[in-house]
Amino acid sequence: MYKIFKFLYPTRIPSTGTIEVSLDSPINSSSIFLADAEVGKHFYWNIAGFLVHGQVLAVIWLVFIILLTFSFLGTRETERVPRGWQNFMESALDFITDIAKNQLGESFYREWVPFIGTLFLFIFGCNWAGAVIPWKLIKLPEGELAAPTNDINTTVALALLTSFAYFYAGLSKKRIRLF
Repeated sequence: MYKIFKFLYPTRIPSTGTIEVSLDSPINSSSIFLADAEVGKHFYWNIAGFLVHGQVLAVIWLVFIILLTFSFLGTRETERVPRGWQNFMESALDFITDIAKNQLGESFYREWVPFIGTLFLFIFGCNWAGAVIPWKLIKLPEGELAAPTNDINTTVALALLTSFAYFYAGLSKKRIRLF
């Protein structure tokens, strides 16, 4: 039976960053770690005692740098009539503002534009980084570079942020009795 569920029984995480699985582990409640179940290999970095997927973190930082560069280019020489990068960034902001206004309503959308805009631009940048950049040409010791949204951990983190924001908005507007 434990051969079918062998991914549930990691025995240890050595300093090399790979998870070793033992088929001889007895089935008990203390040895089941569903969060350690993985598909494929990952290149791990140990940051402050936490194991993170190094290839995902590297691509996330690349996306952050690209987004910050676009923001800098769009706001460095602002003019009354926008041109170039300023025009591009104002169009992106108008698009995000329209999404927020249509989904949240005219009276409630303004305070949520920064949050929705950040999520939208991050997901958009990550997806395009996975689609446009030829990551397969870069060889890593373990795993491969890909879009950060391809990793389940990034998706779960974004889903948790959205859920917390949703409950915060509902509780702050309607209070606990009407939510």
